Amino acid sequence: MDFSADSSYLQVSTGSYKRQVYEVPSGKQLVDQAVIDRITWATWTSVLGDEVIGIWSRHAEKADVNCACVSHSGINLVTGDDFGMVKLFDFPCPEKFVRTCFCMVTTTSTVDIMVLSCFPRRHMMEIFPSLNL
Repeated sequence: MDFSADSSYLQVSTGSYKRQVYEVPSGKQLVDQAVIDRITWATWTSVLGDEVIGIWSRHAEKADVNCACVSHSGINLVTGDDFGMVKLFDFPCPEKFVRTCFCMVTTTSTVDIMVLSCFPRRHMMEIFPSLNL
């Protein structure tokens, strides 16, 4: 579940793999794709939507990618999948089948964060809120 930057909209991913956007506080579902495309999201945790088409591999099934989180800077997206892989993408990633970085994950028990060190992007390191992988 994610709120828009101005808290006027809420997006959710359903169990039937649909992305739905609602107006806040009325709860009216927004169906106009042109309006949805113009919304700036404060967070992004959805594995669905045009902005994240590239996270799906050629042979992925709908349930394979379990979680996603955009970095605080808004330029990277990390995903977790059924195969125990954590992958790093540029955000948004609207093109199908983009190359990705596979990551080593280090967690800390004192604070609720994950540090991802990714290769071949040797200089890339981001801190993300913990994902329940």
